[in-house]
Amino acid sequence: MALKATIYKASVNVADMDRNVFLDNNLTLARHPSETEERLMLRLLAWLVHADQCLTFTRGLCADDEPEIWQLNDHNGIDIWIDLGLPEERRIKKACSRAAQVWLYAYNARAALPWWQQQQSKLAQQDNLTVRFLDDMQLAALKTLAARSMTLQATIQDGAIWLSDETHNMEITFTRWQESRSAQ
Repeated sequence: MALKATIYKASVNVADMDRNVFLDNNLTLARHPSETEERLMLRLLAWLVHADQCLTFTRGLCADDEPEIWQLNDHNGIDIWIDLGLPEERRIKKACSRAAQVWLYAYNARAALPWWQQQQSKLAQQDNLTVRFLDDMQLAALKTLAARSMTLQATIQDGAIWLSDETHNMEITFTRWQESRSAQ
């Protein structure tokens, strides 16, 4: 018998001063049996960074041809493709050919740092790709917010994210590995 996904509910309030976006939203996240809570929370954080009413979670780990999160336009084209982890170069190239903007959030320093050294020059050719890295200490702190039912407040300004719930407050900053040239 296959294990079922664990459902997490998040009530989020986002104040993104950098993009002038302010919204309240209720999100439902399905945590795949093979997914860690750290990865689930990074997925949620990525949604908060790009917060928009049209931004949706996909089937994620269950679908090879979809990102973790995407934003489709009115013509079913992909405006934003957001992936996590250390995908193969072929997957990233495919994403860059299908979407206007591609964001990759890397984590797990032990694997990510060598991966980036190998991939950096190849991925620099992708004009619409942005790559961010979240270090292990911040990822562990992010996990402390994980609960089956969460109420989170996120304030984003100058690239820093202040994230809090009823008992925790933290500042999260990504290391910028690559900037999209098409968004500049």
